Amino acid sequence: MTNKVKNTIDNPGSTDSQVAILTERISTINAHLKTNRKDHSSRRGLLLLVSKRRKLLKYLKRTNLEGYKILIEKLKIRK
Repeated sequence: MTNKVKNTIDNPGSTDSQVAILTERISTINAHLKTNRKDHSSRRGLLLLVSKRRKLLKYLKRTNLEGYKILIEKLKIRK
């Protein structure tokens, strides 16, 4: 895991840490799919992870807007 994820994981059940873990997994699968373009099962798994992360971010934005902004900036998710 990268330092971004390690700094966020103080409580593995918190929304922040779940988003960080999902972001790390998404980047790993994304790198895998760049070399293995025909791996459709991994692509489906990637889409499921992205949708789960999107739902968690939506929840975080609704409940803790300041924490949402900090997390987005730290993980560099949004452009």
